[in-house]
Amino acid sequence: MKIIILILTMMTVTNTFAQNGKASTVKKTFSRQTSISIDIKASPVIIWSLLTNASDYPRWNSTIVSIEGDIEMGKKIKLKSTLDEKRTFKLKIKDFKPEKSMIWGDGKGNRLFTLKENSSGSITFSMDEKIGGLMYPMYAKYIPPFDEAFEQFAADLKKEAELIQNTKN
Repeated sequence: MKIIILILTMMTVTNTFAQNGKASTVKKTFSRQTSISIDIKASPVIIWSLLTNASDYPRWNSTIVSIEGDIEMGKKIKLKSTLDEKRTFKLKIKDFKPEKSMIWGDGKGNRLFTLKENSSGSITFSMDEKIGGLMYPMYAKYIPPFDEAFEQFAADLKKEAELIQNTKN
């Protein structure tokens, strides 16, 4: 009986750890991939609205300085991040499935956003960015780690989406 309880406890801790808003990064010779997921108690409509309203990002997301353009399939946006406020990232919306997933990126990498409904009624928000290519080893040292920024992004999204959800209830 104690073994079963221990195994169930370990499974719960592992599952909680996997979705508790902690980023993980895998580094390889020609790429780096950072991922995060977090459960949000809000409707996918609210979360998607936050993720696709470019001009509103700086209000709720402390990792974004600005985004210009429309976050829609095939459109281009200009993003400034707190990781490097002097640099403007010119990104294209490469995939767009409303309230499900979206990819934006450039020639060096892509960021995938996904929303997955859970049986508990919450939504698992996941964000995964892979950067790299043949020239990656030459510029990798100039790219700051994303872990803290990903954790803040996810925490900010969760906070704002749940605040909006709670005001609607």
